Amino acid sequence: MISNTQIDGTDIKILRLLQQNAKLTTKQLAEQVNLSPTPVFERLKRLESEGYIKKYVAILDADKLGRSFMVFTSVKLKQMTKKVAEEFVRVIRDIPEVTACYNVAGEFDYILVINAPSMSYYNDFVINVLGTVESIGSILSTFVMKEIKQSNGIYI
Repeated sequence: MISNTQIDGTDIKILRLLQQNAKLTTKQLAEQVNLSPTPVFERLKRLESEGYIKKYVAILDADKLGRSFMVFTSVKLKQMTKKVAEEFVRVIRDIPEVTACYNVAGEFDYILVINAPSMSYYNDFVINVLGTVESIGSILSTFVMKEIKQSNGIYI
């Protein structure tokens, strides 16, 4: 979405604060950016309506939920056509284990991020779920051994 206005330093501060804690109230944000709540509320509404803020989410603990086995699954389609790519994306969007999907350039066409409870679960997933996707030509699985850094924010 193209913005109608430029964002300024105060907007950047608000965005940074929200990336750290999206539960901050307008009053708390206002205190931290040295404005009263009304202008901060108006800035928030503008940042949301112009698409700078897409949504507010809770970051869940994969370990506590039994989904800490993370896999980057590189997918190469049998052929890359608009119709095949659109169908692949439609199918992938409906698979709950796929927490992210990126269209990439290089040897593979897509990278999927899968959170599973175990290697055996992932093995079944590859055979019984990805194995039913007609357009997939090959996959390469990369298993995460240890998370070093993970940030849902964007450096601004």
